[in-house]
Amino acid sequence: MFKIRSLLTQAFATKKITKSDAGSKPGKRRRLLLLFMAFCHVLGALSSLDALMSSRTSQGSIAWIVSLNTFPYGAVPAYWIFGSSRFQGYVISRKETDHELFSKHQLKTAGVQPYLMASDRIRGDIEAIEQLAKMPFLTGNHAQLLIDGEQTFSSIFDGIRQAQHYVLVQFYIVRDDKLGRELQQLLIEKAREGVEVYFLFDEIGSYRLPKGYIRQLAEAGVSVRPFHSTKGPGNRFQLNFRNHRKIVITDGQYGWLGGLNVGDEYLGKNPRFGQWRDTHIKLTGPAVLSLQLSFVEDWYWSSEQLPELNWHATASVESNMPVLIVPSGPADRFETASLMIQHALNSATQRIWIASPYFVPDEGTVAALKLAAFRGVDVRILIPERTDNLLVSLAAYAFVGPLLDAGVNIYRYQQGFLHAKSFILDDQIIAVGTVNLDNRSFRLNFEITALVADTGLNQQLSLQFLADFAQSRKMSLAEVHNRPWYKRAASQAANLLSPVL
Repeated sequence: MFKIRSLLTQAFATKKITKSDAGSKPGKRRRLLLLFMAFCHVLGALSSLDALMSSRTSQGSIAWIVSLNTFPYGAVPAYWIFGSSRFQGYVISRKETDHELFSKHQLKTAGVQPYLMASDRIRGDIEAIEQLAKMPFLTGNHAQLLIDGEQTFSSIFDGIRQAQHYVLVQFYIVRDDKLGRELQQLLIEKAREGVEVYFLFDEIGSYRLPKGYIRQLAEAGVSVRPFHSTKGPGNRFQLNFRNHRKIVITDGQYGWLGGLNVGDEYLGKNPRFGQWRDTHIKLTGPAVLSLQLSFVEDWYWSSEQLPELNWHATASVESNMPVLIVPSGPADRFETASLMIQHALNSATQRIWIASPYFVPDEGTVAALKLAAFRGVDVRILIPERTDNLLVSLAAYAFVGPLLDAGVNIYRYQQGFLHAKSFILDDQIIAVGTVNLDNRSFRLNFEITALVADTGLNQQLSLQFLADFAQSRKMSLAEVHNRPWYKRAASQAANLLSPVL
């Protein structure tokens, strides 16, 4: 800023400008350049004030403030594209949706009242998670683990075929490949049968989806909407907020969520990654209505319409599992996903095993991981050896060393690409959803997680974790310390970008 002020003073105060100079093209260009530079620095200063007041982490605030004031020419447009941390328009939309649903369907009162779980049903303070989710733990559910793409899409497609009234579909990524076209044709068939079909996709994640794919769905009677992450005041130019949820619901009775998007690579058909290790879950029972509410809030944001759906809770005949659906995102008052993970880590007394394809945790999560290990909890983190994001992979090494030193066990999956997002808490609770252990999932993406309190399902997921550990290598401190200096420097540099990774 001092340099800019000096240049301006020199140009307009101390230098005597003659008429010939004033009319010369070089003189005009110089003044225009100086004015442009001054304008950029003013914008940088104003933007840094916004970053100071709105950034959710001190690290992110400092990074933006320094860059906005030292190099505003590139940092200012980057900030207004990537710097926002709260999706204001969606906050208003959610209030409108919740009001409409409360008055029309009374989901939060009569619909699920018989299935509300007593607080002493499971160990731990569940009220904290319920407060974050703004949804209750509900009993009367059955949950089925679905491992990898073949099992998952076989279950989802069978469920869609059996739908009689409506199908709700929401994915972050949808490809126009063999799997994507199979889903497309199935939805077209259901629409032609008279079943209401609602299809929601993220326009950033699915930016390669051809218009023809969408047009064919619409012409068959499918209601198709992009999520519209750029909709609303202050959001026109931003690319930060993405709807990372993967949800399918049929007739308000069956629901699916987890890590799998729609594309052939999720079936292990991409030669770059090979085997694709992922986890999904199928739900039956009252918790499906909580999942449905999350979809409806997103649909209302994109379309300003509320579809007529079934809001009558029906208990599963297979089991009586307590389930809590935890939606999270940048429209939340608090950092729901990060606090959920930290609460689980702080509640663990025996073990907590976590699988995540991306590992760039925030300070609170790192501290909770260390404290859990110090308490003697069996803390294991499962991440992939092979990755699809070089910066995230580099940044992860900035956290690995201190965590290994604290007693956290970290495993690198060797057989293809690990994309599962799940965790096991002691011997009772599991979580399956879309949340990664990184800043984007914690603060920038719309995510969804299912928490299930059931010892049998806990044992099933435990066996899968053990199988994954057996196909992984355990990291050591020596491995981290012996990395070449330039790789260690690259990891630290990548970590500086973690607020926007």
